Amino acid sequence: MSKLVLRNITKSFGSYTAVDNLNLTLHEGELVSLLGSSGCGKTTTLRMIAGFMTPTEGTIELDGQVISSPQSSLPPEKRQMSMIFQSYAIWPNMTVEENVAYGLKLRRISADEAKRRVSQMLDVVQLGPLRDRYPAELSGGQQQRVALARSMVVKPAILLLDEPLSNLDANLREEMRFEIRRLHDEFKMTMVYVTHDQAEAMVTSDRIAVMNKGRIEQIDAPFELYRRPKTKFVAGFIGRTNFLTGRSGGDDVDFGGFRIPVRELAPGASLPAEVQVSIRPQSIHLRRDRPAASPQFCCVEGSVQRRAYLGESWDYHITVPQSAEPIRVTARPNEVFDVGQRIYAEIDTSQITLVS
Repeated sequence: MSKLVLRNITKSFGSYTAVDNLNLTLHEGELVSLLGSSGCGKTTTLRMIAGFMTPTEGTIELDGQVISSPQSSLPPEKRQMSMIFQSYAIWPNMTVEENVAYGLKLRRISADEAKRRVSQMLDVVQLGPLRDRYPAELSGGQQQRVALARSMVVKPAILLLDEPLSNLDANLREEMRFEIRRLHDEFKMTMVYVTHDQAEAMVTSDRIAVMNKGRIEQIDAPFELYRRPKTKFVAGFIGRTNFLTGRSGGDDVDFGGFRIPVRELAPGASLPAEVQVSIRPQSIHLRRDRPAASPQFCCVEGSVQRRAYLGESWDYHITVPQSAEPIRVTARPNEVFDVGQRIYAEIDTSQITLVS
């Protein structure tokens, strides 16, 4: 049985529709991220799951039981869920240990059991030596660990996280991404994670639901989402990419400077007269000399329009014949080409994806 099911969920505020006929299923122990830009409906969806908002249409089910519908909504405190907010929301007048124990106290857990669970959880989040400190004496990352420990110690049916790392600096955010993933793997807890940060979602998630204008454009594992985006929005939102438009005719698709067999883009399927594809910058390799012909690669001659050295890589913009936009290429640090230099761009056709 699925752990959490959202069926045809819609949330409207007057004439504005924040969430539009959304469907989502989470399995037991799965971490799913709702990823999108501001205003896409991800936080509204999370608040409906938590019980802070009632859907205008549709239902939300937990363990097969309806907990939200337009007619009735189970109160948040009865949903067996914990939620972590952007602001951490930990009590400044309580020690680390008291903050973590607070939820157990409300649930009338015995003192001995509460002490055991709190000690265990503090060790898990590596805060045992800091149990007697107050929040003002902690770093941002340590405060976030307190919020995580307090939410997880009560063993919720589902843990909800609303942009939990947005207040941390870049280095702490990177550290806490892996920490959240580690805690998930250890406790196998079902989690719904809201973020606008693509890297955050890629590191933490089993699956990512990319949202746009209140709808899920695509939901998939991070690897598949990046490798095989289904729409132009998803391809452009997850990482960097090149969009090229081609004309199909016969057995090939013509992209101006090069052709690709139809069977490479859509095996066993027909294509419209005009198609659009996504090509990731790292799927293109630059050569000084024309490479030998290969069935897996196509080659187009061009020139370096501009370049930027990023330390770990070069970011090249390449002009090619009959292409209005330059092609971006990510190259290794030792692959140095001058602006204006003639080059050959070798494209891995297996990495070219049709988008709608």
